[in-house]
Amino acid sequence: MNVKIADLMAKRVLSAQPHHSLDHVRGMMERNRIHAVPIVGPEGEALGIVTTADAARKVKGESPVKRIMSDHVHCVPAYNDVSAAARIMRKHKIHHVVVTHEKAVVGIISSFDLLKLVEGHRFTMKPAPAPAKKRSRR
Repeated sequence: MNVKIADLMAKRVLSAQPHHSLDHVRGMMERNRIHAVPIVGPEGEALGIVTTADAARKVKGESPVKRIMSDHVHCVPAYNDVSAAARIMRKHKIHHVVVTHEKAVVGIISSFDLLKLVEGHRFTMKPAPAPAKKRSRR
């Protein structure tokens, strides 16, 4: 399987800026039925991410998202194999990885995107290899 992240990622990524209110980001998530919003800087670079878990925190809605965003955002280049995104998600126990091209956010890939890929391939189990026969010594 040689699928690139660019082939699987959501290309229409909605983002916000650190000064946007939490209510604004919550509204984006609800209207678009998404579970993560990258927070970007002036050059389109990823500064953080807000997930539904972050948005559910009891923080005033008018607060800027920079107060609740995860500022250690995990990114992966669009040209990498999907296995790189899967490895990041598994290692850090996260469900979304921001996709970049020359440091600018160009997409997002989720654990559900990876599950769709696995489901689409309908993997079949191969039989286990037979044990090696022992040679008798004479």
